[in-house]
Amino acid sequence: METDTFSIVRKIIADSDRIVFFGGAGVSTASAIPDFRSPDGLYNQTPAGKYSQETMLSHRFFIEHPQEFYENLRRNMLFPDAQPNAAHIALAKLEKQGKLRAIITQNIDGLHQKAGSENVIELHGNIDRFYCTGCQKAFHLDDILQFDSVPKCDSCGAIIRPDVVLYEETLDQEELMKAVDFISHAEVLIVGGTSLVVYPAAGLLQYYLGDKLILVNRSVTPYDQRANYVLHGDISKVLPELIR
Repeated sequence: METDTFSIVRKIIADSDRIVFFGGAGVSTASAIPDFRSPDGLYNQTPAGKYSQETMLSHRFFIEHPQEFYENLRRNMLFPDAQPNAAHIALAKLEKQGKLRAIITQNIDGLHQKAGSENVIELHGNIDRFYCTGCQKAFHLDDILQFDSVPKCDSCGAIIRPDVVLYEETLDQEELMKAVDFISHAEVLIVGGTSLVVYPAAGLLQYYLGDKLILVNRSVTPYDQRANYVLHGDISKVLPELIR
């Protein structure tokens, strides 16, 4: 049945030019960036200690414990040498063919852009970008890597923060509305590498109005029963074969 589903999905992709991709952390695990919630994910790799990852990646923790916030960020969230894997490259290829209208990602690693994708909606921001909390001056990850401690702005002296959505913060409404618009107008919606348990991002699937919802994930998700087609496996292997 999986083989039949694979063939059907491959033909659907080949025949459509209104495809939208919605992805999560599983898209980047083949690039050696750990996800959060799998058995090998960040939450399970981090030794038990005083604070949970949710706490250390929260807005309040950044304000109250900037030193520990940055220690955790450097240890678990910064991967400056990471490179796009076959899934990122396949999606960039699909966009260049004029078939993929947008990538909506929960990831903050910027690997879709590094692979060549241009229309990428980043729901949770991008860890390559930083800005001053005082004067809003922009900084790049390379600038932050020069600091051993909490990075401070060279213009006003205020603390620099990553341009990502922390726990307790809301998603960028402009990016959210763009995502809703693309999903609601998609003929085909491919959802991959996400557990679909993180809201409000996972709730975006309700705006899909078509009948070609395709899920590609290693494990079962809450949306498997609602999807039209489900493929279980490593998305960095499955997606290139679907697009080939």
